[in-house]
Amino acid sequence: MAGWMWLRCLLGPHLQRVHRAPEQSRPEGRAGRRGWSYQPRSLEKHTDSILGWASALWSLSYYSSPLLLCYLYRKGYICSSKLVPVSQYIGTVLVCLLGVACLRGWGRWKNSEYLQFISILEETRKNHTPANKNKLRWYDFDFSYWPADFSWTEVDNPKLSKAGVSLLKPEPRLRGAADSVLNSVRTLPCHIISFLIAHSFGRRMLYPGSVGLLQKAMKPMLQQGQARLIEEFDGTRNKLVACDGNEIDTMFVDRRRDGGRNGKTLVICCEGNAGFYEVGCMNTPLEGGYSVLGWNHPGFGGSTGVPFPQNEANAIDVVIQFAVHKLGFQLSDIIIYAWSIGGFTASWAVMSYPEIQAVVLDASFDDLLPLALKVMPDSWRPLVQHTVRQYMNLNNAEQLCNCGHPVMLCCVLYHRGPEDIMSNRGNDLLLKLLQFRYPKVMTDEGVRVVRQWLGASNHIEEASVYSGYEVDDDWCVSVLQSYQTDRDVFFPWSVGETARKYMHNFETTHCTPLPFSEFHTPWRL
Repeated sequence: MAGWMWLRCLLGPHLQRVHRAPEQSRPEGRAGRRGWSYQPRSLEKHTDSILGWASALWSLSYYSSPLLLCYLYRKGYICSSKLVPVSQYIGTVLVCLLGVACLRGWGRWKNSEYLQFISILEETRKNHTPANKNKLRWYDFDFSYWPADFSWTEVDNPKLSKAGVSLLKPEPRLRGAADSVLNSVRTLPCHIISFLIAHSFGRRMLYPGSVGLLQKAMKPMLQQGQARLIEEFDGTRNKLVACDGNEIDTMFVDRRRDGGRNGKTLVICCEGNAGFYEVGCMNTPLEGGYSVLGWNHPGFGGSTGVPFPQNEANAIDVVIQFAVHKLGFQLSDIIIYAWSIGGFTASWAVMSYPEIQAVVLDASFDDLLPLALKVMPDSWRPLVQHTVRQYMNLNNAEQLCNCGHPVMLCCVLYHRGPEDIMSNRGNDLLLKLLQFRYPKVMTDEGVRVVRQWLGASNHIEEASVYSGYEVDDDWCVSVLQSYQTDRDVFFPWSVGETARKYMHNFETTHCTPLPFSEFHTPWRL
């Protein structure tokens, strides 16, 4: 029995923090007491440090292997006479590291706190009961060892398969059969280069939060943020399995039992390209007393995979299914709140689930392509266009315009940024949405007026533009209500409304968190 427990300690996860002792219950009506960082004993601490350095050196050698192999070849080290001693040296190092790992397991076995944790983890794996899960959630450890709490297979959805949810695809150019074959051969090098760019530095530039080095640098901050959500807000961490096999790391704060009017509404937060739920935009709806569900992009924090559009859509889909089928919320009780690049998953969600109550987009954009073209040389234009459309097609405006429900989708768009306010892509997102919904009003003159309002540098100028055109809000709303009553049709409509029902200005920098005072629920007819 002792040997089996030592083996569990040897193969077990890193334990970082104990949020609260498992036998402690949450005090009635308030959050529980603070937790503490796990303190390994001397043997475990030193052996863990050695294995950590070995892992870092392995990662460094892996990424630098092409250059390293070229150097060794030029120096004549890659030959049969020298490979044997090198392989023997590597074997000796591996044996030593195995011995160090065994010593670390011994050190964990001698630590009563780690023994208690590993026992709870094994018991939860065998019997995934609410009582066992409640004990396990007070520990912060490697999320890969966390048992799955919800899977896409638990929902009977005939439209969903392992191939993933459906995305809007770029419209293919019409060509003849022979022309199509010749064009495929001619553009083959471009396809290969695009694939390599997207799967190497392109994806990492677009989603820097997926880079392991950045996550290691932010690890203390992420652990502190997660501890705050669990210990102060009684948050619950869950692992969701998406249809592509990726495991999605989520955090749920339930306010329904607090009795507030906002607690019955769930805000699902979609983070930016370097954002994590631990330190991201969850704080804004939490300030307002909402129930909140945060999740990390694939490849961020405890989530597995890589954040390509298909994986992103698969992730938000399983998050919504979890909110409905496991947490007990109705789609009409859900608001999607997204910051920056999170607008892609938010717009996909409301396009695919039109019953969702609302979507709030903070500092988002209409399409990735114009942003990519802006930072790349003009000579790269064809390559950038092909790479974005094939592998990183974040087409937020197109997805918003494909929402068929005339009432349930309402948008508040916050734009921020440089002194030239009209360069902000949030303006383009608003204009595309208005042009789709109200084409009879958004003619050349209508677009010019909205651009004039968007170009206002402060609220006084906005009001001046608004009053200058003598806009009668009550009359506009009555016309829309009459139109909706007489015609039960989806958008586009042949009538229109002004931009400020959809856009709200908040003057600050792109990376400043949105305060709750600026978190307005969208206007609805």
